[in-house]
Amino acid sequence: MDRNESMMNTADTKSVPNVSVNWFPGHMAKTRRRIKEDLKLVDAVLELRDARIPASSTNPELGELIGDKPRLVMLNKADLADEAATAKWLAFYKKHGIAAFAADARSGKGLQVFRSELKTLLADKIRINAEKGMAGKALRVMVVGIPNTGKSSFINRMAKSGKAKVEDRAGVTRHNKWYVIEGGIELLDTPGVLWPKFEDPDVGNKLAFTGGIKDQILDIEGLALALLHILKTDYPDMLKARYKVPSPETLGDLELLEAIGRKRGMLVSGGEVDTLRAATTLFDELRGGKLGRITFELPAAVQT
Repeated sequence: MDRNESMMNTADTKSVPNVSVNWFPGHMAKTRRRIKEDLKLVDAVLELRDARIPASSTNPELGELIGDKPRLVMLNKADLADEAATAKWLAFYKKHGIAAFAADARSGKGLQVFRSELKTLLADKIRINAEKGMAGKALRVMVVGIPNTGKSSFINRMAKSGKAKVEDRAGVTRHNKWYVIEGGIELLDTPGVLWPKFEDPDVGNKLAFTGGIKDQILDIEGLALALLHILKTDYPDMLKARYKVPSPETLGDLELLEAIGRKRGMLVSGGEVDTLRAATTLFDELRGGKLGRITFELPAAVQT
């Protein structure tokens, strides 16, 4: 499913401050070409998406790149996402005939269904192989996704090895590698690839919220205001519980960031709040799951 998937923010996107975010390193153009060239080597494509932003974390160019190659969607980092929202996304995919499952690659929770989902998706291929006397022939799968969706974590968990480099930041894997896993499956790892320009600035915001874009190029304080605008609307109780700020929904975005910094004692000379430090802490705790399980978008089909 591509960017024209029917989706919405859980918050009113028209009122959410947008921060201009774009990131397209030169190696990503090369990755797109490599993906297209290597498709002939595989039977299917496994696309990892971030369960917190299922629509925003899919590359709109992927559908064109892979053509009619069978695709299985994995909503990764499901342990960080709102469970009810993830269930709605899976129901949405099922309704539209899209093979999908939710899991957490780091802990391994939910990954046990990967092999069965893949074999269901490739049932015709498996049958044809058997008819040709090639029963048990390895199923070859290309693993794709934008940066920081957890491709290397998934491969390491499935291969039970540390050969795929894993870091909790965007843009780590740079070269294609093959991994043989149990069940007669071979995985082809690929670097994460974004697209040249985000037509919807809100998409860039959500990718930045969840760590899909390098923090070094971002306006962290401005981005924190956009994040707080959503959280105080959709998850005010989480802000209250984590930062002990009463009625966060009644505060302006900057007032709320300052209140968080003040509660944490992040003050500089003159008693002013170090808002950069507060913003950095906010993102560290969001991405670490310390605020709670949060999803930033729902399928429009289930939006109320």
